[in-house]
Amino acid sequence: MDSMDLEREKGITIQSAATFCDWDKVGPNGEEQKYHFNLIDTPGHIDFTIEVERALRVLDGACMILCAVSGVQSQTITVDRQMKRYNVPRISFVNKMDRMGANPWKAVAQINQKLKIPAAALQVPIGAESEFQGVVDLIRRRAIYFEGPRGTQVRESDEIPPELKDLVEEKRAVLIETLADVDDEIAEIFLEEQEPTQDQMKAAIRRATIARKFTPVLMGSALADKGIQPMLDAVCDYLPNPSEVPNLALDTKRDEAPVALIPYQSLPFVGLAFKLEEGNYGQLTYVRVYQGTLKKGMYIYNAKYGKKIKVPRIVRMHSNEMEEVPEVGAGEICAVFGVDCSSGDTFTDGTLPYTMTTMFVPEPVISLSIQPKNNKDSPNFSKAMNRFQREDPTFRVHVDEESSQTIISGMGELHLDIYVERMRREYNVDCVTGQPQVAYRETIAGRVEFDHTLKKQTGGAGDFARVVGFLEPTGNLESNHFEHRIFGGSISEKFLFACEKGFMLSCEKGPMLGHKVLGTSMVINDGAIHMTDSSEMAFKIATQQAFRKAFVQASPIILEPLMRVVISAPNEFQGAIVGLMNKRNATIEETDIGVEEFTLTAAVSLDAMFGFSTQLRAATQGKGEFTMEFSHYSQAPMQVQKELIAKHEKEKALKNK
Repeated sequence: MDSMDLEREKGITIQSAATFCDWDKVGPNGEEQKYHFNLIDTPGHIDFTIEVERALRVLDGACMILCAVSGVQSQTITVDRQMKRYNVPRISFVNKMDRMGANPWKAVAQINQKLKIPAAALQVPIGAESEFQGVVDLIRRRAIYFEGPRGTQVRESDEIPPELKDLVEEKRAVLIETLADVDDEIAEIFLEEQEPTQDQMKAAIRRATIARKFTPVLMGSALADKGIQPMLDAVCDYLPNPSEVPNLALDTKRDEAPVALIPYQSLPFVGLAFKLEEGNYGQLTYVRVYQGTLKKGMYIYNAKYGKKIKVPRIVRMHSNEMEEVPEVGAGEICAVFGVDCSSGDTFTDGTLPYTMTTMFVPEPVISLSIQPKNNKDSPNFSKAMNRFQREDPTFRVHVDEESSQTIISGMGELHLDIYVERMRREYNVDCVTGQPQVAYRETIAGRVEFDHTLKKQTGGAGDFARVVGFLEPTGNLESNHFEHRIFGGSISEKFLFACEKGFMLSCEKGPMLGHKVLGTSMVINDGAIHMTDSSEMAFKIATQQAFRKAFVQASPIILEPLMRVVISAPNEFQGAIVGLMNKRNATIEETDIGVEEFTLTAAVSLDAMFGFSTQLRAATQGKGEFTMEFSHYSQAPMQVQKELIAKHEKEKALKNK
């Protein structure tokens, strides 16, 4: 599925890729049933979290892949949180059963403990590590062997290896017990000390999985193609089909009241554009059809802009290969050409006033300054920037007004590295990147009163504005607050609007470092105007000047972003990692020590985390990994505040030379 050269070189998935397939499932009586899958392969790395986010937004079920050696890793926890956000039921697959140190029971225990979701294995492995041959199905009590060079020959046997018989019965009892906790029907059978039938167990697993109360765990090795067929059967058996998932749209004509979408081909069309890609033939838009049918040549409406668009071509994707189709039905995923839209737009056939909720987009955590090495590459550079921003909502580009630098922001160092590398390969633009800039914030701790008058007299009409009031902290860092308490019309309404505008502009760039201001409240309770010299501009400038003067006197504080960092590594490196975190003045929140690996959660300032990935790899022989996400803003230490202010003053002085 990894079609990009970069993905093949680095051995990781960078972009999610869609495909489709048919699976012939053999029923208990030997009859075949055909199932049609739409599948999206998502990246596992935290930096490409938006790819997982938008795939989960449109999928009905997921298969969560765990490593038999490492179990639940830090990235698994992030993906688990995303699955819960979109209410996606999941089956779990313990991969790499043929690796040294493989232990599927550890993975099952960690799903229960760390992900807080009841889980039980449906299989017991026959052999492990290099001896891994197949699995025993606990529901049917049958041994399944995968033979042939690619594990494609499935041989079933009623004979369970004698050394596994006790383990099979023990794990089957655990499965029934876990199901009894989440399903009433099995609970009744369990209390009556009876044995549930195969059909009862399967029905209970399906009910509990779709209700997201339980996850069945299967095992195998994807590389050796062992255990894949039962996993595909489990997808058919336990994950919901499109009609079993409640998908809601919002009716814009009825105050966005939720309406259920029914996956019938005959109903009016509703679809969601969840991913964009620039191809050789222009923009490729991935669409999930929720209701109705999307046909070639049909007119569809973009609910966001009310624009009517004709669909020239519909293709089914198989990674980067395409298959042209005349139409796609409800529940399917396809891609369309020549449709101009943004990620997250809803399409309808024009008869329904529906719109769908978009997905959650996390805020970027790291920024770099970037510029092309040669000025002649500027057109290609801006083309690449526009394309990457359209494709990836977590990749942001803005020009810093003060430094005039182009700043790119993303989810991590690898995320930005990949885009810089793609720019070189796909657009032949070599770029120079600078030290990432941390998004500091400024706030105040005290209350200060101000009385500021702006007087300017040139030839003709001058500028006059007087604002009186006070500046104080709001008590929370969520937003800023502007209020006027003017009685008797000492400042007219239109000038008060200008004052508010001046305050909002001041909050965009604080007086200390030029970063955004948070948690500040400005109240204007008096002022004066001049018949001819007062203007909206004068009041806007006067408010900005008053703000700047008062802010510096109101015990200003610099806030730094604190990141929630989760590190997991083998136990022998615990001392080295705690040392690394102490060097960064981290607050260690919890340490969870497992049999082989430990997980450490800490709050660290973003500034201290630059270059951490290389140091972590060096300290743990490449075995440690970490994820980092923004937690909250907190006051920077005094020493750091002084250094930042001195640096900012120096830069300003150099610029004004």
